[in-house]
Amino acid sequence: MAEATPPTQAPRRSRTSGEELPPSSGAKIAAAGLKPPAADAELLARAQAGDHQAFAQIYHLHKRRIYSLCLRMVGNPAEAEDLTQEAFLQLHRKIATFRGDSAFSTWLHRLAVNVVLMQLRRKGLSLVSLDEAMEPGPEASPGRSFGSPDLTLAGAIDRMALERALADLPAGYRLVFLLHDVEGFEHNEIATMLDCSVGNSKSQLHKARLRLRDALRTENRQEARR
Repeated sequence: MAEATPPTQAPRRSRTSGEELPPSSGAKIAAAGLKPPAADAELLARAQAGDHQAFAQIYHLHKRRIYSLCLRMVGNPAEAEDLTQEAFLQLHRKIATFRGDSAFSTWLHRLAVNVVLMQLRRKGLSLVSLDEAMEPGPEASPGRSFGSPDLTLAGAIDRMALERALADLPAGYRLVFLLHDVEGFEHNEIATMLDCSVGNSKSQLHKARLRLRDALRTENRQEARR
């Protein structure tokens, strides 16, 4: 997939709520994933205590993945940037309520997912229910394991074709596919984010992969005829 380019400046004000994020101190920010767990916990504790510098560091550590998720869900860079800002505004309001029942990144992604889903509902886009029955549909082959690697999607395929097929998925399918196959979250983490069962997360991923596989096969056949 094409790499999403995150916003280069820290958000100052949300266009939706008008609220302003705390200013950055200008200190150098460590690259995401390089801080040890103890430092992460200390940084989070400082942010929960109202340290704006610590919150700015958390923003810089996590903004790329949140923006990437928003962009792939809505397909519009400006809208994705607004949603990223709104997600971090939600984080600023609620960070003191985080109790460590899940990983912080999972909790933050859940906030972002809720922001995106609210936007999609406002736009009237249909969402496949995450509470749908788990029984495989007629398109599922017998004995298929939900959530197992799909080798038909793992090879070197046309990224633009995949992006188009992904954009055509129902939002619910697309969200689970992005969280699992792109962002790398486990099904138990996705279930926590989306308030659904692990089984439903696996079912959504399975059906998303089936649809993507069929869409890519159709596009390949069309290309072959040209």
